[in-house]
Amino acid sequence: MSERGLALCSPPAVPALPALPADSRDLAGGECDDSGGPRARGARGVGSGGDLGIVLAAQVIPQIALLLVGGVVADRWSRRAVLMGANLCAGVTQAGVAAVLISGHYSLPLIAGLELVNGAASAFAAPALRGIVPELVSDDGLQRANSLLAGTRNATKILGPAAAGVLVATVGGGWAIAVDAASFLVAAALLTRLRLAPVAAPARTGLWWELRAGWRTFRGIRWVWVITVAFCLINLLYTGVWQILGPALTRQRAGDAAWGLVLGVRALGLFAMSAVMYRLTFRYLLRAGQLLGVFGGFGLLALGFGAGLPVLLGCAFLAGVGFTALDIASEVSLQQHVPRDTLSRVTAYGDLLSYAAIPVGQLAMGPLADRFGASPVALVGGFAFAMVSLAPLLVSEVRDLPG
Repeated sequence: MSERGLALCSPPAVPALPALPADSRDLAGGECDDSGGPRARGARGVGSGGDLGIVLAAQVIPQIALLLVGGVVADRWSRRAVLMGANLCAGVTQAGVAAVLISGHYSLPLIAGLELVNGAASAFAAPALRGIVPELVSDDGLQRANSLLAGTRNATKILGPAAAGVLVATVGGGWAIAVDAASFLVAAALLTRLRLAPVAAPARTGLWWELRAGWRTFRGIRWVWVITVAFCLINLLYTGVWQILGPALTRQRAGDAAWGLVLGVRALGLFAMSAVMYRLTFRYLLRAGQLLGVFGGFGLLALGFGAGLPVLLGCAFLAGVGFTALDIASEVSLQQHVPRDTLSRVTAYGDLLSYAAIPVGQLAMGPLADRFGASPVALVGGFAFAMVSLAPLLVSEVRDLPG
């Protein structure tokens, strides 16, 4: 459940089954998070703000629309081949965008068309990546493997924005996107080195039948859909408050530069917890993840209470700790307990349902803040976050699932 939902332009979270903020899409390709990774910063070279919105929408729409299809493909064919194809496609399309921007011959329809294809590629990459991990390591090694993946993603949240900012400031957004394109091509090359058992030829069944089979599995495992509902609510609460209200509240109390510092400290919390999870083992991993996930709401509470910058930074660090715990615990649980031949479809259903809450939360925050005030909304969001993280533990299948 890597932090996937908050930045759809990146993925999973993007925080395993449900989408958590700022997820990676591939093994080595570029990522966009709430602080603005290479693609987000590079895209600022794209025309006006309205043009940027069109370009990002062109990427996100096919990613969501084709996500379930991507899950079917990843379950029925070689996940390595799917990832190679998706990364090659993303690399070529990003290279095309870079060429357009570097040449100075800006064309919104062309860039939007390229990003449309890029978004389609990411819809196939995300389910395949999440399904391939248990093919590479044993069950005993899944927690360490997912901790390494989370640590890599979280390291990019610390280093990526700074590197992207330097590239954009020195050589321009086009070259920043060219570096992003190269990262996808490197990922595709690395994937050629994987040696996996051959995949049996899929039975001749239609897409609709495969989707229904995946839905039956998803719906039939109680703890899976309980966790999905919880993360759907977390996305509803967190993305709106953190992304929409967080920058303004922080700026009012600590100045313009403070929000970037808050995001950097939160990224350190994400990274630190991924290192801790690499070492720790839990008898009931999912239970531990939900309990530690309460820390994820601390940043919202700090915003709501009007805390000073030092306290806000501490709470942002703890929020990163909570999100990483949720991410790794749910990801490992899925890979251990969901049948391998439906794993990509089950995660795709979970991601899709979790993503659905993100625009609702983002659109609702402005009117709610106008009606009740930004600080009270953030405070309620923080307490609600904690309750939503703990609520799944009322279900015995979540509470007693072995790690």
